[in-house]
Amino acid sequence: MKHCINRCIHLLPNDLHRQCFRCRGPSHNNQKCPVCKGENKNHLYTDSKQMKLLAVLEVRTDHSESWNGFFCLKKGKLCSLIFGLIIMTLVMASYVLTGAKHGLLLIPSPFHYGAFTSNPSLMDNESLSDMKDHYQSSKINISYVKDYPSIKLIIDTITSKIEFITRQRPDLEELRKQEPHMFSVIPNKFLPNSKNPCWYEEYRGNTTTDPYTTNSYALYSKRFRTIFDYLRKVFWNHLYHYKDKHYRLRCLPHFYIIGQPKCGTTDLYDRLRLHPDVRFSAIKEPHWWTRKRFGIIRLRDGFHDRYPVEDYLDLFDLAAHQIQGVLQSEAAKEHSKTNNIIIGEASASTMWDNNAWIFFYDNSTEGEPPFLIQDFIHAFQPNAKLIIMLRDPVERLYSDYLYFASANKSAEDFHEKVAESLQLFENCMLDYSLRACVYNNTLNNAMPVRLQVGLYVVYLLDWLTVFDKDQILVLRLEDHASNVKYTMHMVFQFLDLGPLSEKQEALITKSPASNTRRPEDRSLGPMLPTTKAILRDFYRPFNTKLAQVLFDDAFLWKRT
Repeated sequence: MKHCINRCIHLLPNDLHRQCFRCRGPSHNNQKCPVCKGENKNHLYTDSKQMKLLAVLEVRTDHSESWNGFFCLKKGKLCSLIFGLIIMTLVMASYVLTGAKHGLLLIPSPFHYGAFTSNPSLMDNESLSDMKDHYQSSKINISYVKDYPSIKLIIDTITSKIEFITRQRPDLEELRKQEPHMFSVIPNKFLPNSKNPCWYEEYRGNTTTDPYTTNSYALYSKRFRTIFDYLRKVFWNHLYHYKDKHYRLRCLPHFYIIGQPKCGTTDLYDRLRLHPDVRFSAIKEPHWWTRKRFGIIRLRDGFHDRYPVEDYLDLFDLAAHQIQGVLQSEAAKEHSKTNNIIIGEASASTMWDNNAWIFFYDNSTEGEPPFLIQDFIHAFQPNAKLIIMLRDPVERLYSDYLYFASANKSAEDFHEKVAESLQLFENCMLDYSLRACVYNNTLNNAMPVRLQVGLYVVYLLDWLTVFDKDQILVLRLEDHASNVKYTMHMVFQFLDLGPLSEKQEALITKSPASNTRRPEDRSLGPMLPTTKAILRDFYRPFNTKLAQVLFDDAFLWKRT
């Protein structure tokens, strides 16, 4: 036995064994040789059954021996062995692929859930993918389960953990400590004869100085350079001269369209800007409060230099020039005429996107952000007006997926992404509060679809902790689509805008809808019925609470 080879592969009967293998040594005995006798066999099993494929591979080991007598095969038999191994590999690959197709395999999630942490030192030199790794300390395996009952259990777990708890509002001094530069630029009092929060700021440059040379919006986007080229040409014509000093009029918006994405905010913006008394920022969606002031240009690109508040104020210079013209007119001086022009801003991320807080603000409580966007807006503009356009969150999510997904879009792919996102959200809810999960940057970046954007009531309740209810107008896209004239009248009344002529009103209300679904996306058809049922179950408790807060059952989005 000790003279036999270290390992033998028994493929053929014993008579062929002696031809194919060289058992060396003068004392070789078939009864003692483990190859010939058939002892110490290790069989290969697949799927709990012994595999029979051309032959059974048997591995024999004898750890006391060396490889001195390594076997040799004839060319024909070697080819047979290789062919058998190839067939076995193909069978195994077919098993693996079939298992993946039917949801039988455990596939590791890209999201490794870890502790909530605040570390501002990560911002400057790490990409968001690096940051994500920083916060991922444990791994979660996610099973892609398609059947409705299994996913319903996940939704039931999420529902059982939902608690709508009022957040603690930070005081003004805490906000000042977080953003001292912003508070040094924006005053706490504004001009009395303007609806907008406007003030005069001393300009210390000379005629050769470019006031927009460092503006980050102009530097990072070629689209906006034409706008800033025009502003440079007219800048000196709009300076106010007083006692050998130059002053420029600065303004913040009177109202904000704060959300939500894929809910008709673009259409509302396009119609509102046709009103003769309404002006908007030079860029429709500056995303300054939520992203640019933190240095986020695109989430996938990580952090850049932070956009100072002066860059944001530059976007309202066109409107400020017109307001200044009214304020300085002879009629205004004689009759103390109030300027009727109002400025708006329409970043659809303002309502919900607080993802950057974890990298900048300390002292978080159990993973919840200590400061939100609305805290800062209210600190400067306690009288600001807010417009929110909402839509059935189920349809909003599918529209969001079709708009942002880059490739391989399909109803089946959407279903898979919904299933994975629900499991990730459940994992968070098992350990943290609803607010902590909704505002968690790591979770939101990991979910394949933006489930959290449709949790409207969570965001609305947080805005209501700082703004009064009569300062917020909540609309439904479904109502806007069926009766544009009615919703626009609601907006005009909310903003205290003056009456329009029939021609002006027709121009605003009868223009075609903006930002409709692309033809190539329409061809993909609706989502799967199972996916719709799953999402309706997920969003139901949030819609119920929203309808209660707004005293309007239309926000239940029930199908009749």
